[in-house]
Amino acid sequence: MKKLILLTITALFMFSCGQKKSTDTTSNEPAFVKQNGGHFEINGKPYYFIGTNFWYGAILGSTGQGGNRDRLHKELDFFKENGITNLRVLVGADGYAGQEVKIMPTLQLEPGVYNDTIFDGLDYLLAEMKKRDMHAVLFLNNSWEWSGGYGQYLNWAGEGDVPEKGVHDWPVFVKQVAKYADCDSCHTLFHNHIKAVISRTNGYTGEKYTDDPTIMSWQIGNEPRAFSDEAKPAFAKWIKEAAAVIRSVDQNHLISIGSEGIWGCEMDSALFVDIHADKNVDYLTMHIWPKNWSWIDIANIPGSVDVGIEKTNEYMKQHIAIAAKLDKPVVLEEFGFPRDNHKYTLDDPTTARDKYYRNIFSQLVTSYKETGAFAGCNFWAWGGFGRPAHEFWKPWDDYVGDPSQEEQGLNSVFNTDSTIKVIKEFSDQLK
Repeated sequence: MKKLILLTITALFMFSCGQKKSTDTTSNEPAFVKQNGGHFEINGKPYYFIGTNFWYGAILGSTGQGGNRDRLHKELDFFKENGITNLRVLVGADGYAGQEVKIMPTLQLEPGVYNDTIFDGLDYLLAEMKKRDMHAVLFLNNSWEWSGGYGQYLNWAGEGDVPEKGVHDWPVFVKQVAKYADCDSCHTLFHNHIKAVISRTNGYTGEKYTDDPTIMSWQIGNEPRAFSDEAKPAFAKWIKEAAAVIRSVDQNHLISIGSEGIWGCEMDSALFVDIHADKNVDYLTMHIWPKNWSWIDIANIPGSVDVGIEKTNEYMKQHIAIAAKLDKPVVLEEFGFPRDNHKYTLDDPTTARDKYYRNIFSQLVTSYKETGAFAGCNFWAWGGFGRPAHEFWKPWDDYVGDPSQEEQGLNSVFNTDSTIKVIKEFSDQLK
């Protein structure tokens, strides 16, 4: 009898261990960010985040010019300490450096010809982010000339060049880049680039990019636009084709567009809905620029911040409602705000900016508590421990978040800014 009891206990113990082992195996599956029921999830739990734009992360992670791994480690540790868990990063710039406003070093020197130093930097960045349990949104293209993007693909396709000063020669710039939407040869080159990037294996982790849960999303581009009403049908077609190409290579990761929202769709809400309703697009994005869109008075920033907040809330509400109808999350992945006196130096306070950020973060926390469609935000942009050396970037100044065609320090958030306390206050509420 005692032997029977002992065998029964042993069997129950072994069954229990087997059950525990099965549970552990499930929990060890890669923790990809997923979209479910209009919000993000990781391992079945809602994922809401405060992040930043760290577009130069791959350059900083490289061992060539512009690289600074000591600073990278310092920045990533600071992010982790303050609850900044999601980084929006440029995969790499296009074309040879040389245009006055183009960042450098670049990744894709010619179609399909890559600067392996920058690829190595991206590998290193992702490996270091993995150690800190962070997530990356990686954007692959750009409407704007500061990383090549549209203008560079048009150049490679024999369609001419953007003006030397880029967006500072606005009418000429728009006329040129509006050609991109209907440039099939440009799209073929870009699709090849998509495949080359996404099929890569990380040299530090040995993990295929497609299998790396550190990557939250592949993003078609930074603020892709049609740039004309006539180009809108071709633009929508291209967006959907690019999303399908990404999905054909990678079934594990989310896909996003990188749109500014209705403002970036030639003020056409139907176009915004159409491209985000696509089956391969997993979530919506919006960008908000109170200064660029004349929502604040730069001569009196603290006195006009409330007007900027009011208009921001209207824009957010409109896009959150669209997201809810599409049953997809929405991320406010770019929003920037100048310092109080519109200076670019760190001695200028950020009282108005802090108030503006607080308004956005409080809405995110409310959405988190209600499992709402507004799922995350990435402020623009991270200056961190870098410091501006000139009004406009020169080789090899610190990267501080403002791209090279903008004043260095215009929208950057530095490690000593009072804004950090606001970020920490609200990121703690999302834990």
